[in-house]
Amino acid sequence: MAEADTGRRDETEDARSRRGIYLLPNLFTTGALFSGFYAIVAAMGGRYEAAAIAVFVAMILDGVDGRVARITHTQSAFGTEYDSLSDMVSFGLAPGLVMYEWALVHMKEMSWLWAKLGWLAAFFYAASAALRLARFNTRVGHADKRFFQGLPSPSAAAILVGMVWAFHDLGFQGSQLRIPALLVTVAVAVLMVSNATYVSFKDLDLRNRVPFVAVLAIVLAFILASIDPPKVLFAVFALYGLSGPALSVWRWRRKRAMRRRRHRSPGQPRG
Repeated sequence: MAEADTGRRDETEDARSRRGIYLLPNLFTTGALFSGFYAIVAAMGGRYEAAAIAVFVAMILDGVDGRVARITHTQSAFGTEYDSLSDMVSFGLAPGLVMYEWALVHMKEMSWLWAKLGWLAAFFYAASAALRLARFNTRVGHADKRFFQGLPSPSAAAILVGMVWAFHDLGFQGSQLRIPALLVTVAVAVLMVSNATYVSFKDLDLRNRVPFVAVLAIVLAFILASIDPPKVLFAVFALYGLSGPALSVWRWRRKRAMRRRRHRSPGQPRG
């Protein structure tokens, strides 16, 4: 009887723990959600620099909440779902609306058709971010952790708001760059839902020893970013966005060369 009572108490405690949520990682997720929402409000008020910075803050908080959950062993299904919803706001809706308010809204000055293309491009970006997140969630545990399939939504968001921040800092008006903004928005959306391969950097173990040069490189990266944050961040994430198609082509050519070597007869001369 004592063992049965103990088992029932354990089941009751487990049920109570499942009804509750872990506070610490979800605080960071809520902060990321707040930053994404603030970016939308700031863009609606014409404060594009603040909107872009808010999205980058959301990126930092989004990266912290997962690490905090793993370090403190507070991972949960609730946290995973909450994080996905926060990502949709911060990296799906917010960047699309920031880009729309800055540049795409001025497409209406060209014609009614261009006006529709402007808001449809923003919607296409948001829908692509949703599809990218859904595909990622369904493949967790099965995909190669060293690579991402498709451009990650935080990096896609960084390209969009980085472009807004960099060119706004240079004194450009969104109306002057509405066509390039349209092309970048559509291209980034396509990269998110594409099969392009991106390095995830998840195989880096920060607890192991690294060469002194690696630490020096990190210091130099911080110095470069502090010199001109909008332009440096936009350039870094734009290069990362282009690295996916380049890496995919390189891997395709390598696999093709390996297949040719396997099918080549042993007596056939190489050349």
